[in-house]
Amino acid sequence: MIEITIPTPTERGIPFKASGFRSFTEALDYASQCKTGINFFSGRGVIEEVLPYKKLRAQSVALAEQLISIGLQAGDRVAIIAESDGNFLRIFAACQYAGLIPMPMPLPAAFRGRSGYVDQTRRMILTAGAKAAFGPSAMLSLLHEAADVLELEYIGTVEELPKLKNSTYLPEPTMSGLAYLQFSSGSTRAPKGVAITHEAFIANTTAISLSGMTIRQDDRCTTWLPFYHDLGLVGCLLTPIMTQMSIDVIPTRDFAKRPMTWLSTISKYGGTLSFGPTFGYELCVRRAERAKPPMDLDLSTWRAAGIGGDMVRPSVLNNFSKTFSDFGFEANSFSPSYGMAEATVAISFHEPGRGLIVDTVDLNMLENEGRVIETSGDTDRIRSFVRCGKILPGHELEVRDPSGSVLPEKRVGTFFLRGPSTMKGYDGLPEETADVLDEQGWLNTGDLGYLSDGEIVITGRAKDLIIMNGRNIWPQDIEWSVERDISLCRTGDVSAFSVQNGNDETIVVLVQCRATSTEARESLRTEIERVISGVHGLQCQVVLVPHNSLPHTSSGKLSRTKSRIQYLDGTIAELSAP
Repeated sequence: MIEITIPTPTERGIPFKASGFRSFTEALDYASQCKTGINFFSGRGVIEEVLPYKKLRAQSVALAEQLISIGLQAGDRVAIIAESDGNFLRIFAACQYAGLIPMPMPLPAAFRGRSGYVDQTRRMILTAGAKAAFGPSAMLSLLHEAADVLELEYIGTVEELPKLKNSTYLPEPTMSGLAYLQFSSGSTRAPKGVAITHEAFIANTTAISLSGMTIRQDDRCTTWLPFYHDLGLVGCLLTPIMTQMSIDVIPTRDFAKRPMTWLSTISKYGGTLSFGPTFGYELCVRRAERAKPPMDLDLSTWRAAGIGGDMVRPSVLNNFSKTFSDFGFEANSFSPSYGMAEATVAISFHEPGRGLIVDTVDLNMLENEGRVIETSGDTDRIRSFVRCGKILPGHELEVRDPSGSVLPEKRVGTFFLRGPSTMKGYDGLPEETADVLDEQGWLNTGDLGYLSDGEIVITGRAKDLIIMNGRNIWPQDIEWSVERDISLCRTGDVSAFSVQNGNDETIVVLVQCRATSTEARESLRTEIERVISGVHGLQCQVVLVPHNSLPHTSSGKLSRTKSRIQYLDGTIAELSAP
């Protein structure tokens, strides 16, 4: 007889509650009275585990007692490889009940090598001073290699954790205490653990629930985002739990191979809330171009299609809405957002139901004067930016120039944030903390942008900005022009940055190349130079590099900083003659 596994329902079965909790454990205690829970799927969309919140709570409390019984004490740090499965959530929640501080760690990334992952994992464990480390059985050899010499209390899987011998007292969390450590996705050479208190976590998840996403009684979340990233962990896992919402989870590692599983899961189970970076939507469009989606695909329930985790590209989202409009997708469901781990996760949301609001601006004025002049498109050079909504209630945001003066609307500067959701600091790194967080509580986000009718618009990262002859040039503009106009280039194939060449500054453009002949490569280089010169009026050094050689952060974003470092030290080298 074949057993049919039924996912948890959308209906909670008890009154919906979106605020008033003092901790994650208090919220899970309440959710455990519901019918809802979390459903873990394979990359092909087959249910692998159904985990009602009642069961999650019981298992997590038992694990919390086991963690204390092996010698861990309140305040100890616990490293967890963040696989998209029930064991990650069980041990994360157990740490909350036991007063321990969980620190999710990335999964191994394709094309980056075993030694690099082991080294990164070891440095995270060392930096945080973790006392135990958990991972799935398939990754235990990597975990042991990273942590064996560190004399931890425990290294292994959840299943192998010694059983409880004696009853154990579980401490109550304090609001000022740390809830977890979130390692910044760009951290590799010098990992920085973002220290988030229970107070900041509650403030951010409450603001998301009541004001950002305006969560409803009938909402259901679908996610493939990694649990080691702030948007995947807080936005698409913990916040839904805080509101007793059922969640359907697709493995992060399988998404790129089968992106349509994301949409088919939303369709089959009536998902209403789901987030993804722009490239996630783009992958779905590409797959639909190769193989037409099934006729029974129904995306009409998807009321909030969130965009976060990278720069929002309106052309990509417009293609998505056109491709899937026949399957019930409504363009006004797009909900761009802005956030970062240092602010727990969310800073602003564009209200669901309004769709994209795009500012089309004069790029010459933007680059040369930092002023935002909207245009109908009759100028030579234009750029479109998506509004990411207004700052969450209870928070303040200022746009400042390099001297620290506050700028008015439609002037580009650096965003500074203050409010209850900001981090306590970088764990154990007082100097690095002082560099970005002042005594008045203002956080230098490092992001450049402007305000438009009170809404946040992101133009780029301050550290990535290229300044040439008084022009402020955003590297993504160069990258996107090449990816858009060169048919052989795909999203993520191009990395632009500047390097010092004597007394001069040179713009280097690394391009992943699949061509095998000398003639094809030189033709590609010439075409790229023509596009950059024609669109941006710039002379760049185009370097063709091997496929899959450009570095990315653990969350999948291109890292221009690492690209520049690896180019200069020779790790990334130009393709040799075939």
